[in-house]
Amino acid sequence: MAGGGPKLHQTRRKELGASFQDGGEHYDRVRPGYPADSADWLIPAVARDAADVGAGTGKFTALLVARGLATAAVDPSADMLDQLRAALPGVPATVGTAEHTGLPASAFDLVTVAQAWHWCEPLQASTEAARILRPHGVLGLIWNQLDTSIPWVHRLSRIMHAGDVHKPSFRPPVGPEFGGLESHLTRWEDPVTPEEILELAKSRSYFLRAGEATRAKVLANLQWYLYEHLSHGPGETLALPYLTQSWRAVKV
Repeated sequence: MAGGGPKLHQTRRKELGASFQDGGEHYDRVRPGYPADSADWLIPAVARDAADVGAGTGKFTALLVARGLATAAVDPSADMLDQLRAALPGVPATVGTAEHTGLPASAFDLVTVAQAWHWCEPLQASTEAARILRPHGVLGLIWNQLDTSIPWVHRLSRIMHAGDVHKPSFRPPVGPEFGGLESHLTRWEDPVTPEEILELAKSRSYFLRAGEATRAKVLANLQWYLYEHLSHGPGETLALPYLTQSWRAVKV
């Protein structure tokens, strides 16, 4: 299926994805969670078991656990999983990738990939998701992104180099093992301070892979935009608009 998101060469995608190997504590502290209805919409009524792949520090994993699913977490970063284990000590968490989870075959009703499908090789990851899903199991793909339909947020995203903002035509690529791709959109706001937006920028792959001069330029531009151009004061709470795109497809 055609995508409408950022197009990255496979080598560059791996380089950027590798930037999240460390810094789990910072990522967990500054990245937003997910709205509850994104999980409610994805989870099949008969689901008992879920695998959260690319689970990171467990922000989406927590929604699955809270809804009573026996959940396993997989992520390539041991540092990220340390944060997940601290927050969700009952969740089995193992190092692995979407292409090679290491999980048993036909063991899950739901496989979720939140904020990570764009780091995967989608055809290989689809094959692996189908392997670990039971018949008619669901693959759920979730993205938080800044709501760039709002002009000040659009400019903010450009300054932050928020490269995962999808075009309106976006459809995530999935393999032939899945059909019936459906989408769900949630609009919401995250209350943050200007200082927290600066920290959020530091958690982006562009910033993590950049040199010191580029990092300094990004932060200086953000400080000008937030404090001078938009006239926000230090410590002031502002509502940062988000969209959460959720997609689900059924194993065929």
